[in-house]
Amino acid sequence: MTHDTPLSPRPLHHLADGRRRLMTAAQLRTHGVSAAETTEQCRPGGPWQQLLPHVVLLHPGPPTSEERLHAVLMYAARERTAVAAGGAPAGVTASVPVQPGGRGTPAYAEAMITGLAALTLHGFSTSPPLPSLDVIDVLVPRLRRLRTTGCARVVRTTALPTAQQVTGVPVAPVARALADAVAELTDAGALRRLLTEAVRGGHCEPAAVVRELNRARLLSRPHVVDAVDSLVAEGRALAEQRLYRTVREHGLPEPVWNVDLRLPGGPRIGGVDAYWPEHAVALELDPRAHRQHGDDALWAEHARKREHLERLGITVVHLTPRKLRDCPEHQATVVRTALMTAAEREPAAYVVVLPR
Repeated sequence: MTHDTPLSPRPLHHLADGRRRLMTAAQLRTHGVSAAETTEQCRPGGPWQQLLPHVVLLHPGPPTSEERLHAVLMYAARERTAVAAGGAPAGVTASVPVQPGGRGTPAYAEAMITGLAALTLHGFSTSPPLPSLDVIDVLVPRLRRLRTTGCARVVRTTALPTAQQVTGVPVAPVARALADAVAELTDAGALRRLLTEAVRGGHCEPAAVVRELNRARLLSRPHVVDAVDSLVAEGRALAEQRLYRTVREHGLPEPVWNVDLRLPGGPRIGGVDAYWPEHAVALELDPRAHRQHGDDALWAEHARKREHLERLGITVVHLTPRKLRDCPEHQATVVRTALMTAAEREPAAYVVVLPR
């Protein structure tokens, strides 16, 4: 018996039964379809068509967006041994145990949609609709032996993130999908719109996007740097709005906002986002959402300022934009606790408060 010999010959019409719209060559062999029969069915004008190497669409006419997504995943997914019960016979490999349109969720090993297609699946309005995409990016481990072909563009990574399931499709997290989209974008306006929507739409925090862009070595591109500056400013403005709302909605005393602290007649200590002079409590938003190549110096400066303030008897509360977004009530409790315990501490040194 050769590799292409049918295992259990059956009529071919049972394969295109409305549920099975895509199959790999390995899956077709488990249904008794030889390589020669597959080639015959995929001839011009035939009932099937080969969308990608070893991936066959079991009907004529253009594929749907769903079919293209699953075809790309079937092409890129590492094949695994199927279980004898309810799947292919033991010892026969199959990429996808359940077909798109059938019951259950297809299982794709070591492959997920990324880039613009992933952002569209995540609900971005500024990414193109799926039918307009000529290629669909698929993320795989770096050592996989795959090539970009047809509508599948292979993107490699040394560390595959945990996929998120969106309408039954494994999709890269937003920050990673953004980085992969940015790698292919030269339109500064489109790039800026995507990054702005990521923050305004609450899809992810600026720091997560910047980390991924830095990891992909994209922060040396001028149009990316400009877009990131806008992203950081956008994220900062949103975080400040959340902070104002948290203070007011949870009945905290009104602080003085965005001020510089100095010693009387002495040097500048540093700026803080909010300060309660009567309680000697300062609040700072996480400063690490800036370009990563400056993070070490930025964080060292932040740590120096915090130590200086604490030596002066000033309590420093550190909040992150993400926590302000996800659990503002808890963050309000953190601030309230710092204010309430002020009377139990030694009096703080006097500092001069100036507008920043």
